[in-house]
Amino acid sequence: MRNLLIFISKYNAFFLFLIFEIGALVIYVKYNSFQRATYINTANDVTGTMYARANELNSYLSLKNVNDSLARENARLRGTLKSAYYADTLAKTTVTDSVYKQQYTYTEARVINNSINKRNNYITIQKGSKDGIAKGMGVISSSGVVGKIVYTSEHLSLVQSLLHKDTKISAMLADTKDIGSFKWVDDMNPKKALFVDVPNHVKPRIGQWVVTSTYSELYPAGIPLGRVSNLHAKGGGFFLNMEVNLAVDFGKLQYVYVVNNKLAAERQALEAQGKQDE
Repeated sequence: MRNLLIFISKYNAFFLFLIFEIGALVIYVKYNSFQRATYINTANDVTGTMYARANELNSYLSLKNVNDSLARENARLRGTLKSAYYADTLAKTTVTDSVYKQQYTYTEARVINNSINKRNNYITIQKGSKDGIAKGMGVISSSGVVGKIVYTSEHLSLVQSLLHKDTKISAMLADTKDIGSFKWVDDMNPKKALFVDVPNHVKPRIGQWVVTSTYSELYPAGIPLGRVSNLHAKGGGFFLNMEVNLAVDFGKLQYVYVVNNKLAAERQALEAQGKQDE
């Protein structure tokens, strides 16, 4: 307190000048209509600019919540697409009724860790068994196929990326429905893969879409995998192999959708029974 009093007494002339100056400005603005209007307009401009900047900052800080909300909405909308349903035909005397039942449901998840430069790449997502995620479920993004769930904890899951030497997906050419297999080769870059084992009578074209096939257990048919970029990949033999530019940019993944095929367990049990009879 003593130091504060010494400081004020030392600079009392400056403080008196400041007080008188502020008082003069107040009187000048208060009793002159033109200056008062100018002050009010200027103050409003400054205040408006400050509010606008504060609003921009708040909007930026709330982007995560907005993105989470949009991802949830996209997952809900994916569940309403026709590709998420299958036709259940029931014969009733002479009338046949076709009722569509939901086969695929989707759960949105945020990516919290990702690798793209290893031989076997994995992605960690912020949803787990508590959210209904289970091993073996497919994972997609808004652009295309991402991978499949291989491990889960209560709140997190580990995804085997499409960029993994053991990932192999049943695929087809989108417009001709010709079937093959889709895989990533570890000596290639994270933006390219191979579409292999295509019958050699097929006539593919550069730029043709490769998508998931109707044989896929993890994904609905028609989910993008990439576009054909080279028709002469090596190692084809009696089949065609072709290079594909991946649909998903794995270096920019932020949100994904976990696919739950509600008929997967039934299909696996049925096919396992068939193998026992072989």
